[in-house]
Amino acid sequence: MKKKKVNLRDLKPNSEEQHSHDDGHDHGNGSAFKTYIPAIISFVMLMVGIAIDYFDAIPQFQGWIRITWYSLAYLPVGFPVVKEGWNSIKKGDVFTEFFLMSIATIGAFVIGEYPEGVAVMLFYAVGELFQNAAVNRAKGNIKALLDVRPKEANVFRDGDYVSVSPEAVNIGEKIQIRVGEKIPLDGILLSEKASLNTAALTGESKPDSIQKEAKVYAGSINLESVIEVEVTNKFEDSSIARILDLVQNATARKSKTELFIRQFARIYTPIVVFLAIGVTFIPYFFVDDYVFRDWLYRALIFLVISCPCALVISIPLGYFGGLGAASKNGILFKGASFLDAMTKINTLVMDKTGTVTKGVFKIKEVKAIGWNETEFMQYLMAMEEQSTHPIAKAILEYKAEGEDFKAQDVSEIAGKGLKGVVNGKTVLVGNKALMTANNINVPSETESIVESIVLVAIDNQFAGYVVIADELKEDAKETITALHKVGIKNIMMLSGDKDSITQQVAKELNIENAKGGLLPEDKLNEVEILKKNPENKIAFIGDGINDAPVLAASNVGIAMGGLGSDVAIETADVIIQTDQPSKVVRAIKISRSTRKIVWQNIILAFGVKVIVLILGAGGLATMWEAVFADVGVALLAILNAVRLQKMKWD
Repeated sequence: MKKKKVNLRDLKPNSEEQHSHDDGHDHGNGSAFKTYIPAIISFVMLMVGIAIDYFDAIPQFQGWIRITWYSLAYLPVGFPVVKEGWNSIKKGDVFTEFFLMSIATIGAFVIGEYPEGVAVMLFYAVGELFQNAAVNRAKGNIKALLDVRPKEANVFRDGDYVSVSPEAVNIGEKIQIRVGEKIPLDGILLSEKASLNTAALTGESKPDSIQKEAKVYAGSINLESVIEVEVTNKFEDSSIARILDLVQNATARKSKTELFIRQFARIYTPIVVFLAIGVTFIPYFFVDDYVFRDWLYRALIFLVISCPCALVISIPLGYFGGLGAASKNGILFKGASFLDAMTKINTLVMDKTGTVTKGVFKIKEVKAIGWNETEFMQYLMAMEEQSTHPIAKAILEYKAEGEDFKAQDVSEIAGKGLKGVVNGKTVLVGNKALMTANNINVPSETESIVESIVLVAIDNQFAGYVVIADELKEDAKETITALHKVGIKNIMMLSGDKDSITQQVAKELNIENAKGGLLPEDKLNEVEILKKNPENKIAFIGDGINDAPVLAASNVGIAMGGLGSDVAIETADVIIQTDQPSKVVRAIKISRSTRKIVWQNIILAFGVKVIVLILGAGGLATMWEAVFADVGVALLAILNAVRLQKMKWD
């Protein structure tokens, strides 16, 4: 996806998503009320007019006075619609809902049905207002991201901190963030530690504690003490800017259902207009007591009923509700089309390291032979202090009591390990090849250990070993169980780690199909083999960097922990903003619920319209039933779509 600078001041609905006429107002409390004033005026005037008609309270309320009154009641809600219809006609788009509503209500005035003409347009306008409110509500979770946009950055320049716009800060500059302030740009933590609230970025409310030199992301809130950060990205390339850009562009990627409904509406609307003309004039040739006014009234009812509002409003709103619900849960879909694609997934392929494991080595077991464990670890840690290997880092996290030992004359033996002197004793630390080369016997029990193992010899005697393993993520097991519950039976693990470790992890997680020792191209080949069966709809979950080819080849590519990964943003279709694999299950549930609601709305809209259309053509329905079939069904569909924002996904 090509990156562009995000317009952070406004996240307006896509013009196709919000097809209704724009009210032109900001939806704050004061200005939101202003949008209802025209409808309120029309409603009050309509009710007064109907009361006068019903009770015959004012005998003079006839003729041009009555016409003028209802015309004035019509204008506040009708004029914007008629104007929009006229503008569409000038652009060559004749058969719009604005055109349908205009000719239906003006036609009602022509045949003297003034209250009904006003009522139809009033209810239509109220429906539009509810639609706008529903769209704004559905967008609320996404618009909340705007609240995390920092307004300023305190940057260190000329010996002091000065306040500037985040866009004016350069890479490499140092910024200061006070308690309660938002981090304005991505960077590296210079302070010793920090506690951050990353809820707006990840959907997780739990504070994130990080140490010096850890990555921090724009939009996080500093919770405890003043911290300093070195900037690593320009603002337009920051995490929050990319998320906003991604969300804005998501609505442009329509689902097949949305595209079909829009194409259908373009064909359906002109057909309805010509059918209405037919309803008006064709009975003249077949009905003995033909009355033009009666058949025109039926045709107008036909037009009101057939307005495709419910479909054109509720379907995009349903998908946008799904996108918003996912965003609230720290899941970013790149478009509605991927919400649809996720519902069809029946095969899940996953990476191991960084996906179901933390990708961080930890000591699993310490076995000292002929030595006290603490003293044994002091010798080992003294040697590992000279190494930069990830395994050395894991060993150095061991908490050993007593004084620290110091190693001397440490040398690295390529592919085998380390040799040095600690407290006057020769120490060997490494693999079996190192021990064999120095004629040291290694116990046979080490042969059955599949995890990474560090062997230690002191003064040419085997002294013990340490088992190092990558930890499973806390929710890894429950993720596999939950995937089975939602019907994903075919789960496969592919890893670049050695096969014995991969098989052990797969066994722990109850994954039957697993392969280790794979290069990125090997993973791609495995997915291509699965794709040869057209029934397999494959989602791949990876870290978005080494797994980019497989992410691109899958039906749905899901990037884990993609918040800071450019490759994840570029390649994946769905981005899990945390490192929690369980969010994938949530993504599946959200996508399925979205599709279910969209189809409920389609069936509701078509079903009611067909019934009332038949009644209207037969003269058994009035304008009031027509209003329900159009605006009423649209409102029901909107309320149904809004349910996505209220659902629980656990």
